[in-house]
Amino acid sequence: MKVTVKGTVIELVKGDITCLDVDCIVNAANNRLRLGGGVAGAIRRRGGPEIQRECDEIISKHGEVPTGGAVITGGGKLKARYVVHAVGPIAGEGDEDVKLRDATVNSLRIAEEHGVKSIAFPAISTGYFGLSKERCADVMLPAAISYVEGGTGIERIVFCLFDEETFNIFKERLLRLMEQHS
Repeated sequence: MKVTVKGTVIELVKGDITCLDVDCIVNAANNRLRLGGGVAGAIRRRGGPEIQRECDEIISKHGEVPTGGAVITGGGKLKARYVVHAVGPIAGEGDEDVKLRDATVNSLRIAEEHGVKSIAFPAISTGYFGLSKERCADVMLPAAISYVEGGTGIERIVFCLFDEETFNIFKERLLRLMEQHS
């Protein structure tokens, strides 16, 4: 599913984010940038050890990444040139919506600073961090649309959803948002 907002395509796809042909993919990261399981594990396996090395360098220089923050590394062996590591909230920690919105916007901002024209997001915080898929869609989609409405050089924003259930939740939310904007 694709919609266009102020010249930027916002697209929903179902699949493996590490296989997409985009300039940048977003990792649903933890504060210490350890590439363990889920999306991060897939990035580590497909992208190679250099991505973790770059993450370790960031941590050694700057310390933990705050929740809602984002940092960027190279893409290693991925098709994507860059990986943005966005630290989403853990369900129950408080202010999850604000933190998830910040993670989304900070990812777009840092990607744009690096000349990225296409970026793909997973459903941040919906795996191990326990946020509901509905809540994730309700925060990430409006955050991306709002960012685009402010003017951007990013031409394509993809939400790459791993399963049919998540895809359908995001599709329903995006259709509703587009109805409200028309």
